Amino acid sequence: MDIEKQRGISVTSSAMQFEFDGFRINILDTPGHQDFSEDTYRVLVAADAAVMLIDAAKGVEAQTIKLFKVCRMRNIPIFTFVNKMDRAAKDPFALMEELEQVLGIRSCPINWPIGTDGDFQGVYHRDTKMVELYTGGDHGKSMVQKTDIAIDDPALEHVLAKHYRERLAEEIDLLDEAGDAFDLDKVRRGELTPMFFGSAVTNFGVEPFLERFLQYTPPPLPRKSDIGDIQPEEPYFSGFIFKIQANMNPAHRDRLAFMRIVSGAFEKGMEVWHSGTNKTVALKQPQQFMADEREAVEEAWAGDIIGLFDPGIYQLGDTLSGGPKLHYENIPVFAPEFFSRVRPADSMKRKQFQKGITQLAEEGAIQTFIRTETGREEFMVGVVGVLQFEVLEHRLKTEYQVDIVMESMPFRFVRWVVSTPKPIDQLKLTSTSGRAKDSRDRDVLLFENEWSIRLACENNAGLELAETANRK
Repeated sequence: MDIEKQRGISVTSSAMQFEFDGFRINILDTPGHQDFSEDTYRVLVAADAAVMLIDAAKGVEAQTIKLFKVCRMRNIPIFTFVNKMDRAAKDPFALMEELEQVLGIRSCPINWPIGTDGDFQGVYHRDTKMVELYTGGDHGKSMVQKTDIAIDDPALEHVLAKHYRERLAEEIDLLDEAGDAFDLDKVRRGELTPMFFGSAVTNFGVEPFLERFLQYTPPPLPRKSDIGDIQPEEPYFSGFIFKIQANMNPAHRDRLAFMRIVSGAFEKGMEVWHSGTNKTVALKQPQQFMADEREAVEEAWAGDIIGLFDPGIYQLGDTLSGGPKLHYENIPVFAPEFFSRVRPADSMKRKQFQKGITQLAEEGAIQTFIRTETGREEFMVGVVGVLQFEVLEHRLKTEYQVDIVMESMPFRFVRWVVSTPKPIDQLKLTSTSGRAKDSRDRDVLLFENEWSIRLACENNAGLELAETANRK
């Protein structure tokens, strides 16, 4: 998206696939900003492991904290890659302490950097006791030249200066004595994060990371459904929709539904049962991705991510099955934290406005609410982070040619009404609270602060509120 280029950040998740060392790796790249943490959670539902990129100079940034909590909710392995080691970096021990103190997870460095003051020489692999020194790379344009040499090889003193060798020996002794031992079971439970150091742009440390990642990460995992856990080895095809994206190619105005294959084999054109419509559908024009390139798919397997042409029938969380009519676990709707009244600047473009808003809501980029208690119908948009308002404004303008007017509202919390002792309009609420309906016509209450939420529950015995809601 143009807005991503302008802001220098990712605002939507992307999927790509590549082959490495005899394995097929599906990458789901999520936004690195906390304002898009809900998108990150939806994508993690389809993932079997997560890689957390840490800036070597900045360490754990504020926006990483919320995203990390989202990762912990899924209880999947978390790998840490400390990036940009070719620049001056924080002390590696300080970075380890940040992971534990700020994020609450213990770490076990699998390799260790040599040179952290902008003089990065390479890494020492603790598992193989090999030093890997790097030269070249041309900032990612070509493969680096590397030299592998055992830590106890006398020839090391000819290729690595004395002060590097002495510092490395001291730091490795300290790690071995005081650091956490590697424990694969803890890694796979998300209790211990393997830690790697390198520089992606110069290809420093990337290949060793991928090699260890493939050793430690689990194969495609089963998924829970309403008929029990579905194993990848099941004889029938099944999968679920975890992401919808429209207008990925502005020239074609297409809409793609991203599917995680859970079990069996996928074949182009196959007919399967679709939970959203309770009908049989043909899976046409399947695609896989590598960067900006798309490739037609003839077949795919459990663990693969593919894009399906969506004529408007798919919704987030839909299940597709060539076997039993099962339903995979629901992808929850998270409570927005920022709200605005939104309307088209030109009332003549209301049709395009409604089309764009509906599309973005179906993607999960925004949530919509209708408030009528003020005497007139108010259309509201809720988002998890304020940057999503910029994305809304940008996409409506560029994809639907609609300029919008937004008026910020004071609400900071929304709660779905699970049960109520009386009609919603008769509930005793503070004067600053509000009532509304979500896009599925469910009752919600709007609050400016947590005190108002507590007071609502105290003043209305039997009132039950929820922070999340089902999509169905």
